[in-house]
Amino acid sequence: MANVTLNVTDAKGQAAGTVEAPAEIFGVSAEDVQAHVPLIHQVVIAQLAAARQGTHATKTRGMVSGGGKKPWKQKGTGRARQGSIRAPQWYHGGTVFGPQPRDYSQRTPKKMKAAALRYVLSDRANAGRIAVVDFGITDTPSTKAAVAALSPITADKFTTVVFTRDNINEWLSVRNIPTVHPIFVDQLNTYDVVTAQYVVFTKEAFEAFVAAKTEPKEA
Repeated sequence: MANVTLNVTDAKGQAAGTVEAPAEIFGVSAEDVQAHVPLIHQVVIAQLAAARQGTHATKTRGMVSGGGKKPWKQKGTGRARQGSIRAPQWYHGGTVFGPQPRDYSQRTPKKMKAAALRYVLSDRANAGRIAVVDFGITDTPSTKAAVAALSPITADKFTTVVFTRDNINEWLSVRNIPTVHPIFVDQLNTYDVVTAQYVVFTKEAFEAFVAAKTEPKEA
């Protein structure tokens, strides 16, 4: 499996060289990606589930104030027997089987998350939708400069742009662009790649990402 070559562009969207991307992260074949769509789906669903607050709640008949007295006697009235005006069949009564606070998070092994990220990055790379951009922004944030650097690459399609935590001015430059989702390299995840049509790295973020994913494991 050969490494993938990604284009590097400058602040004006012009070609400024290439970088080699490791095949194990960006070079998985389209057939292999397709075979692992269920894995990607499971990881995305788990991520969305973990983001849910789970604070929804309704009151049961025991939680609604009032209703301690029996509305009328059990027999002799001709009406149906009732024990409380807060029973579920009453107006202002409690809710039956309503939602209660719960934890929606699912257990997802780290290896599954890492594999899903590799597959979706490879899918974008196979489609030519991953790029490395040198924004050329130094001391002062500039949204105009960021748009000029991104537009020739992404054609104003929804894009996840990956920064290092040192790329503060670049991050400030893109945060108000409606079609851009900025994210730091240590936060890059499957969902933010799946929902974006393009993935753009700064040069520093790309180097940091590759270094983090390819560093030798301790024995």
